[in-house]
Amino acid sequence: MPAPSTLDIYESGDAALRVVARSGDADADWATVHSLAGWLATAGVDGVHGAVPTYDSVLVEFDPYLTSARQVRAFVLLAMRQLDFAGTGRRKPRRFDVPVVYGGSYGPDLERVAEQQGLTTAEVIARHTGKTYVIRCLGAPAGSPMMDGPEFPFPVPRLKDPRLSVPAGAVSVAGRQAVIAPAKAPGGWCVIGQTPLTVLDAAREPLVPYVPGDELRFRQIAEADFDSFAGQFLEAQP
Repeated sequence: MPAPSTLDIYESGDAALRVVARSGDADADWATVHSLAGWLATAGVDGVHGAVPTYDSVLVEFDPYLTSARQVRAFVLLAMRQLDFAGTGRRKPRRFDVPVVYGGSYGPDLERVAEQQGLTTAEVIARHTGKTYVIRCLGAPAGSPMMDGPEFPFPVPRLKDPRLSVPAGAVSVAGRQAVIAPAKAPGGWCVIGQTPLTVLDAAREPLVPYVPGDELRFRQIAEADFDSFAGQFLEAQP
């Protein structure tokens, strides 16, 4: 995978740089920023204490008393010359199977999404379960797996009035993205289903079992089967 043709670096306050990869290829840009974040995390650059990658950018945090934006920018450009964009040595992704009950009280926005997309609820479910998702980054709350969304005709609008509480395991879509809620929290995304599996384990380090780059697949189950998964944790497939 080639390095991006354009790399934009912006100052973000006085203690961070935002590095944006622009190649026109979403997968290439994602691989670039995550490779860059990994390099910075292991290179031991003085003064750099964080690199947070997302879909196509990485926020590089530094201590302005120990280094400067100019020096960190130089380290970023050095990393871009040294990184292997062919993917040699990249960790093999783990795969996760996620059972989901769609619609009803488990997915109160399923019909809303179907109407907005000009699809039946069955077609929405088929498109949601019909692809393998790559976890692009972890978001709030509590390490939510952020993914590219299903192949819907249009972006999914967020709710005009966000819910004060969305249950743990809620399976939601918004814009061109998909997500699972590891913990109960407010939310404005459209909830189309819920997994009975426990995603977040407070006794585990890290708290969630996946990392960016892992793969996830949704599978429809009947409402009558929801309770049979009670107490089971989301785990990578063998």
